[in-house]
Amino acid sequence: MDKFVGKRLDGRYEIKEIIGVGGMAVVYKAYDNQENRIVAVKILKEEFISNEEFVRRFKNESKAIAMLSHPNIVKVYDVSFGDLIQYIVMEYIDGITLKEYIEHEGSLRWKDAVHFTIQILKGLQHAHDKGIVHRDVKPQNIMVLPDGTIKVTDFGIARFARSEQRTITDKAIGSVHYISPEQARGERTDEKTDIYSVGVILYEMLTGQLPFQAESAVSVAIMQLQREPQLPTEINGSIPLGLEQITMHAMQKTPERRYQSAAEMLCDLDKFRKDPSVTFDYSYFVDDSPTKFVPKSFDYDSVQINDDIEEQKEVKEKNNMIPILAGIAVTLVIAIIILAVIFVPRLFSGNGTELECPNFVGQTLEEIKANTEYTENFTFEEEWESNPDYAYGYVYEQSKAEGQTVKKGATITLYISKGQSTKKVPDVYGKTESAAVSELKAAGFNPVVTEMPSEDVEAGLVIRTDPQRTEVVAENAEITVYVSSGKEIENVSVPSVVGMTQEAAEKQLRDRNLIPKVEETTLTIDDKYYPVGYVVRQSPDTGSSQIPEGSEVTIYVSNGVSLDVSVELPDDFPSGQFYFSLWENNSTMTVESKMTNITSSTDEFTFEDVTSRSESVSFTVKVTRDKENYYSVADIVVNYRTGRVEIDRNYTEYRELIDDSSESSPSDSSDDNTSGGSSGNTSGGTGR
Repeated sequence: MDKFVGKRLDGRYEIKEIIGVGGMAVVYKAYDNQENRIVAVKILKEEFISNEEFVRRFKNESKAIAMLSHPNIVKVYDVSFGDLIQYIVMEYIDGITLKEYIEHEGSLRWKDAVHFTIQILKGLQHAHDKGIVHRDVKPQNIMVLPDGTIKVTDFGIARFARSEQRTITDKAIGSVHYISPEQARGERTDEKTDIYSVGVILYEMLTGQLPFQAESAVSVAIMQLQREPQLPTEINGSIPLGLEQITMHAMQKTPERRYQSAAEMLCDLDKFRKDPSVTFDYSYFVDDSPTKFVPKSFDYDSVQINDDIEEQKEVKEKNNMIPILAGIAVTLVIAIIILAVIFVPRLFSGNGTELECPNFVGQTLEEIKANTEYTENFTFEEEWESNPDYAYGYVYEQSKAEGQTVKKGATITLYISKGQSTKKVPDVYGKTESAAVSELKAAGFNPVVTEMPSEDVEAGLVIRTDPQRTEVVAENAEITVYVSSGKEIENVSVPSVVGMTQEAAEKQLRDRNLIPKVEETTLTIDDKYYPVGYVVRQSPDTGSSQIPEGSEVTIYVSNGVSLDVSVELPDDFPSGQFYFSLWENNSTMTVESKMTNITSSTDEFTFEDVTSRSESVSFTVKVTRDKENYYSVADIVVNYRTGRVEIDRNYTEYRELIDDSSESSPSDSSDDNTSGGSSGNTSGGTGR
């Protein structure tokens, strides 16, 4: 557990919990029991307390910051610099950093960006007027309250949190994206340094990204010095041109070409806020006046001395001003008497008549100006604003309430509607959901995502919007974004493709939006016979079942018949060694050939696992004693549809050929090869 949590500092501040940890300090939420309020206490880490130079500067800087009092700057209530602990007590902010807000929202609406920037600049201008330059302006040091109020924090402290060396290191990566070029060079800085940082923050709010990004802090610093950022409108086309010009002017590399003060930038933002179509031209801006620099190291003692000198000057100036002020007072008295002589009679003559203010709301400006009763009794000022509830030219508000008593000739401000502010809906068709939503938000619309199936648009991409792209609609209108969920999946029945050729079966399955998966299979004698290339089985195997489109259907395609061919030898078959060869009909190639030693007339000769890819239903078995030369032949017909084996031979001739084979030569028995199997008895056999 942290050593400060649960403790009380100086008998006053009860530390509740840690709410932030930085490079130089830890920030705690605490209760101030004297003022009965929640505060934030920033306690310096122990490693900084041992640095005397740092402590001295931190003290002076803290006292200077404590003099600041502005709605957009975090208040400093108390400071304490003991030997063992040093802390600053500040206003407790219940909000998030601007950096967190940008990361959550992506690019901000330009109106919100302007709203935040104006508050930042007001706080900075107050500090600059007090001679304090922040030097570390970044969204991490800016708090956003739930009501949209901005609070700038950490004035000047970050300068001391880093070492005094001027080299930019990777430890500065959190700040280097926002530092000015003169800071990157290690030069002296003034209030225009803060202006540059504000420009970078405005750029980030408008585009959702930083102007310069690289893998190292040094690379980013070099880019700050040498490269120009991509124009914001090239990233987000909805940014008005005038606002882009303000942003880029604040980010000029040379300080003399930037805004010279926060007040100057505020002036342009105010012009833009009143008229978003306004543009500025800073292309040839040159400031020949010398740059004023604030000393890089702030010393509180020197401030005290300077304050004494200023006080002496003020006393001297006051003494010199006494005669002048006396003369002015006399002049004012005379002027008042003259004005009284002129206007008092008029008041009593009726020009000071009091009237009830009429109701101008709902009338057009033309109607009001055409009414002589209005124009003779009142003076009008006009303020034009967009208002979706009133048509163009109609008054929607007035500075004096209806029935309020006013003097004749009183000035009444009429707030007149420009009508509903409209924009074109961006074309986000075909873009990803996240990209479309981001672009619509940046354009000021309120996107609502709805999924729907599509045959043509890939899942996750935008099909269309409602209102449609390029349609002109009210600003802030709700835009329905229809995102494709892909093709709508339906259940289909599985066709029966058994007995079809592989090609026909695949086509029929694809026609049903099913995916055929082909498996080859060898038939056995128990299978229903189908020729090679025909579908034997399928899975699922019924045409009545319903499965989703895109499902796989496995089809088993015949690649032939596998069976065992067994030949029962005749009783008078001689013993000895023979070669048996199995031939498929009408083929010149043997299916199988092997040697068998016959020892008994009861022996059975078998060809195992014979596979046929032919539609023929017969085999020929050739029998010989010599593998090279056939002396006799036996024909066996095998019907592999039924498994029947029929042996066709002539017993006498067969026996004689076998008996004589040992004494005959191949040339002597050539006629036997052609005559065997032409006639004789038939004996049955079985095939498996």
